[in-house]
Amino acid sequence: MSGTAARAHADVAHGQSLTEHVSRQFCALRLEDVPAKARDVAVNDLIDMAGNCLSARRTPYMQALLASCDDSGDCTALGHARPLRAADAALMNGTGTHGEDFDDTLEGAPIRVGAMVIPAALAAAERYGRSGADALRGIICGLEMVCRMNHVAPGAIHRACFHPVGVIGAIGAVVGASVTLGLDQSQTVNALGIAGSLSSGILEYLTDGASTKRLHPGWAAQSGLRAALMARAGYDGPRTLLEGPHGFFRAFAPSAKPDFSYLTDGLGERWMMQDITFKPYACGTMIHPYIDCMIRLAEQGVAADDIAAIECETGEGLVDRLWEPLAAKHRPPSGYAAKFSMPFGMAVGFFDRAAGLEQFIDEKVRDPRILALAERIRYVIDPANEYPANYTGHIRVSLRNGRTIELRQSHMRGGKREPLSRDELVRKFHGNALYGGWIEPDAQRLLAFCLGIVRQPDLSGLSHFRI
Repeated sequence: MSGTAARAHADVAHGQSLTEHVSRQFCALRLEDVPAKARDVAVNDLIDMAGNCLSARRTPYMQALLASCDDSGDCTALGHARPLRAADAALMNGTGTHGEDFDDTLEGAPIRVGAMVIPAALAAAERYGRSGADALRGIICGLEMVCRMNHVAPGAIHRACFHPVGVIGAIGAVVGASVTLGLDQSQTVNALGIAGSLSSGILEYLTDGASTKRLHPGWAAQSGLRAALMARAGYDGPRTLLEGPHGFFRAFAPSAKPDFSYLTDGLGERWMMQDITFKPYACGTMIHPYIDCMIRLAEQGVAADDIAAIECETGEGLVDRLWEPLAAKHRPPSGYAAKFSMPFGMAVGFFDRAAGLEQFIDEKVRDPRILALAERIRYVIDPANEYPANYTGHIRVSLRNGRTIELRQSHMRGGKREPLSRDELVRKFHGNALYGGWIEPDAQRLLAFCLGIVRQPDLSGLSHFRI
């Protein structure tokens, strides 16, 4: 039995709830106890989060969200001039991080991670004078909580029509905010209990592509921050949030038998957040290996007019979000909807040999060349497909001359099998900043701030990025 497993067993034996055990572990964690790789991943996620916020800053949905914030405050929504209250800054930064679907994810049990946690920790630190080291410790703990929570009942939250980003996100955000603020174990237990009642987010956006998906991580971030502040002020929450008979998983994953070992085994010793995946393409994660195949196809000199049909072997779990209804996926109504269309993502990747922010704009979904190729792309379910444990791509291209070309991608680039380097993430950050209309000197200063966050005595310097 590992050290953490033994402590979990002892806590339960002494009448502590699972929520109390988890809170004790996170509250006791020191930054020097965290391995260098985990700290590096957290800083990478901060860089990625900041660039994504900048890329979305001028979009209509972010401008509408900013207009809905009816008060000013002391905190920063990156790339926006107006100072906001802490909760509104968390809301803005969380929504901006996820808005263009270019933010991190988790292989094995897919969920976004940083978009909910990092904005809550930053807002807590900026508003209440906590150090950069406090914020980094909170970010690491919050990221770890999201990763572990999402393995307890994988798939069941989706089946209940909730968006895990919104409901699990609030729990990760409250851990991030509580640790950043230095709450004790009792306060953190209450904060978790409160956050359970503030968790929200349904999947109905899938019906017509509405922007509520973008909102969910921002709402989770502000909910987690508010829950931590309520607990700090003395408000109480249930001590059995995680495992109780009316608790989190009973409410949001009723079809599952939760495996709570993911919350206890190796906690503080083994860091699941080290496997966070960073996206090279600005679209649905599972599309990425197929885009890689299509780019390689184009690089072989194959012309679009030479392609009669493309058949893709795919996992059954991808079908309802990325393939069906197939007619709609062949002709997505908007650039945002195109991000969740396997045929469109593959086709635009073939023509542009890229799938960044510029490839998923409304003008692209009206390009007749891209649509004509997309309509020749179909799928068959491969029962042996490794999804969700691994994201793979396989295309079988039938050419008009009777020749067949097969291409495979064995994993997702950016994931644990082929992680993006710090240099690649920095280039992505600069591209996102440029897309969002930031000048290079401002982007370079923000990058330096993120890279050196652990040395910041406080986060008042974030105010320099209200531009």
